[in-house]
Amino acid sequence: MKPGSARATGTIAARMPWTSRYPELGTGPLPVEPIISPALFEQERTKIFKRVWLNVGRVEEIANPGDYKVKRLDVARTSAILVRRPGGEICAFHNICPHRGNKVIPESGNETFGRARANLLTCRFHGWVFETAGAVRSIPREEAFADLHKACFGLRPIACEVWEGFIFVNLAAEPEQSLTDYLGGFGEHFSGYPYGESTARYKYSAVLNCNWKVSLHAFSEGYHVSTIHSGTSPNLMRFEHKDFRLFGPHSTSAFFVLPIAGLEPSPASALFREVLHRSERHRPRLHEIPPTMNHERRTDFLFEFPVIFPNMLLHLSAGNGYPGMTYFTHHFWPLSVGQTLWEGTNYFRPPESASERIAIAHTTAYHRNGWLEDTSTMEDTHAALSSGVLEEIVLMDEEIMIRNTHHHWDRYMRAA
Repeated sequence: MKPGSARATGTIAARMPWTSRYPELGTGPLPVEPIISPALFEQERTKIFKRVWLNVGRVEEIANPGDYKVKRLDVARTSAILVRRPGGEICAFHNICPHRGNKVIPESGNETFGRARANLLTCRFHGWVFETAGAVRSIPREEAFADLHKACFGLRPIACEVWEGFIFVNLAAEPEQSLTDYLGGFGEHFSGYPYGESTARYKYSAVLNCNWKVSLHAFSEGYHVSTIHSGTSPNLMRFEHKDFRLFGPHSTSAFFVLPIAGLEPSPASALFREVLHRSERHRPRLHEIPPTMNHERRTDFLFEFPVIFPNMLLHLSAGNGYPGMTYFTHHFWPLSVGQTLWEGTNYFRPPESASERIAIAHTTAYHRNGWLEDTSTMEDTHAALSSGVLEEIVLMDEEIMIRNTHHHWDRYMRAA
């Protein structure tokens, strides 16, 4: 029977019920070339990362007027200064002095934090001074320049908008969409949770020898859970991965864990879980998650996790899936076709006692061990795909978020 026949279509719908809801994605294999091609990687810099909205931080990181954060964006060959102005608004600028091109703020790693004294930023090379609104305030020996129009020599702005406390930038000279329009239904689906209460932040990062999409794909599905995490999290061996929804280039799904008799947490984990769950501050708050998530309000809800195109994941657990942790994020920043900077961050409400602090440290370390299991596959995947043995990869139904990411990657790459 031909693939287009009613019987064949029904078979696909039965085997791939989630994917079949979005026929524009197809059900066939995906090409390997986008993962290993240096030429396509160079195109990604302009066609994707200099065109879409990128999350670069949280408002709590620069809470006071004059606070700044410098975020390196190697994929766009630039770094961004995020600074809070006296009125409270957040602005973004390229970290480059318009005089001779020196970096206004020297960087120390991928993220640099500081404070603009008197709300002024000074380039250390020749002492040009800029306001936190970007305008140049003073130029040493200004009289020695010919026809210098100061109004033209401010810091180069970057489009900057905030959603639910997450700071996004867009490196295009004129963004095609506002951040609200770019996030679309995804922004509505994840809005309303008190993200700003979780100011205790624990971050891990590593440079992985793999393409950024290999990393993104590995964290975009739950098919691997019963194999990769069988050692550290045997309690995850029975789970439901469901409620897949697509919002343009973004996608999301929900994860539920079904209890297994005899696979209770270790004594230490059980103790620390009790410490956090009996605390009003750290107990699960499933009633606070947006109403479109876990609409049945199941108590075995682990987390809702989406892909925010192109390179961010946001897992909202409300303190239920991992004791006390309200949400965590992943970012996959391309460095080259075969290297990715991975940043994983756990967010908790601040501890109020020594026991809560220790319990949070235990949860964070336990979670880190799971992440290390995830990242252990990525370099092998990239190395094997780089051999050229495979030209395509196949996906099962619950890998639909990978399929959606590729679909929109292809759309951006084909655009003029």
